Amino acid sequence: MSQEFVIEAFLRDDQGKGASRRLRREEKKIPAVIYGGGKDAVSVSIWHNELSKAIENESFFSQVLTINLDGKKESVIIKDLQRHPYKPLLNHADFQRISQDEVIHVHVPIHLLNEDAAPAIKTYGGVAFRLLTEVEVVCLPKDLPSFIEVDLMDVEMDQVIHLSDLQLPEGVQIVAIQHDLEHDQAVVSINKPRGAQVDEEAEDAEEEGGEEGEKEA
Repeated sequence: MSQEFVIEAFLRDDQGKGASRRLRREEKKIPAVIYGGGKDAVSVSIWHNELSKAIENESFFSQVLTINLDGKKESVIIKDLQRHPYKPLLNHADFQRISQDEVIHVHVPIHLLNEDAAPAIKTYGGVAFRLLTEVEVVCLPKDLPSFIEVDLMDVEMDQVIHLSDLQLPEGVQIVAIQHDLEHDQAVVSINKPRGAQVDEEAEDAEEEGGEEGEKEA
């Protein structure tokens, strides 16, 4: 069951870098903007620690959120989050209003299932190599998944799973391959580690050399 996120927001009148610095330093808030939905953009502030705690959950970025502004609630998705270049601080957030009857574009994380139990890994020593950790989908808000699963149980050694192989919930499409398969990227593959491949190649070479020596003798 997905978690519901409610973000408290406050109208912000002061603009500019100086006002933003005071907001962060004195009030422990960060500036943010709410836009879209056929309405004017609104400058707001939100509690830094509240947002910092919320983003620890990866589903925050792939879920419809609720902004509570002066007692009025709006449905939004987060579109941008600016972070301090080297401190564990957030600088600014952008939220886009959504309508339940209009499609949205959201990046959704990819989860691997049965990574420890898959025979290609558990029995034959393969390793799952992640090539994508998230994928952009388009759907109505009600169909938005918190994540997309890739089951590795039946994936064979050296097999590659592409975007077109993903099992999607009803009403959800992948943006990259929505119209064609030109951008059908690889998502995950199971392969032997490079060291193991080198060892196997060396063993094969030794066996071939031994067989040739026996023939000559």
